[in-house]
Amino acid sequence: MAKYLVQACYGADGVRGLIQGGGSSRVAVVEAVAQQMGGSVEAVYFSFGDADVICIMDMPDNVSAAAASLAVNASGSTTAKITPLITPEELDSAAQKVPSYTPPG
Repeated sequence: MAKYLVQACYGADGVRGLIQGGGSSRVAVVEAVAQQMGGSVEAVYFSFGDADVICIMDMPDNVSAAAASLAVNASGSTTAKITPLITPEELDSAAQKVPSYTPPG
């Protein structure tokens, strides 16, 4: 399975829902979404700063990750950004495939 970094921000309605339901209930929702897409959640953290929630998810593919992102963002109360993650070994493989490139100028 592929790993994804999810960074989410709550709008006003999302924050009100978080206050009412608490953080643990939101983690359960995140886990349910991942499971519906055939994935799982490795970690969920609430944070200060640019993102209100950060999580690491395992998803079967990009389509499943995109479907989860669409569902969350369509709610209007939360905005999520999903970033594919690669392992050091995958980067090693990519480094072996680097093509010749001539920059502009």
